[in-house]
This record gives sequence, structure tokens and C-alpha cells, in this order.
Amino acid sequence: MFEKEFKVLTNWTSSNKQDSLNKFSNSKTHNITIKNKPVLTVSAAKEFKGDKTKYNPEDLFLSALSSCHMMSYMYLCDMNNITLVNYTDETSGKLLVKADGSGSFISIVLYPIVTILEKNKINLAIRLHKEANRLCFIANSSNVPITHKPKILIAK
Repeated sequence: MFEKEFKVLTNWTSSNKQDSLNKFSNSKTHNITIKNKPVLTVSAAKEFKGDKTKYNPEDLFLSALSSCHMMSYMYLCDMNNITLVNYTDETSGKLLVKADGSGSFISIVLYPIVTILEKNKINLAIRLHKEANRLCFIANSSNVPITHKPKILIAK
């Protein structure tokens, strides 16, 4: 067992722009800096008055979950002598926003399409998704129900 600390720097500066009603408004666009990595420009989702051309926290949350699941799955395939050829996942999440402005994801579905070499390991390859969810750091750090609808293909 070990602990690892991760750090990010979030930086936002007021634009102090006045709109047509003489009210000050600020962009929700900000930068996320992680040491030795390119700066990531983030905003709110368009529905929350953000810049639709920028990544938003909801995008990043789903991306983190999908990526973490894939890496956990890759580990398990390696441990079970399954040769991965390709992995694609189009993750979908439903966000519920309450009248008071609070909200949370109420469901997430991962749709991994996995191509393997071993035809005799299709059932195992499907079952490993449940185990990958158990290992995934991001899934373990959230309380949203996560469903997996995998499809396994055999490389030709």
C-alpha cells in the first residue's frame, strides 16, 4: 500500500466586463496547470453560460472515468493473457441539476468496444469490465452508479 499526492493549479482572473444592462459579468474560462504538462483551458458547459469550445468539468470527469476504466481493464487483460488490439469507449453520463443549482451525475454508462486476439476468451473479456470498475481509482472515488455495456470483437 502507498499514497501518492496529485496537484493541480486552477487560475482565473476577472474580466470585469459590463454587459448591456451595466452589470458586470465574468467569463468562466480558466486555466488548469499541472507541473510539466501543457496548460488546459477549461470553462463551464454551454448550458451553464460557459464557452462551448472549451473542455468543462463534466467532460473531464467522464473522460477521467473512461480513461481510468480502460487502464484498469488493460491491466486485467495483461494479467489474464488477453491480447488487446483496440479499445474504444463512448461514455455517457446523465447530470441532474436541482432547482437550487446543485446537482450530480445520476448515472454513467460506459460502452467499451474491445478487440482481442483470443476467441476462446470472449466471456472472460466481458467479465473483466466488472473487475476493472472495482479497481478504477476514479470509479472508487465517486458515488454515481456506473454501468458497462461492453462489446468484444475478435481481430482478424
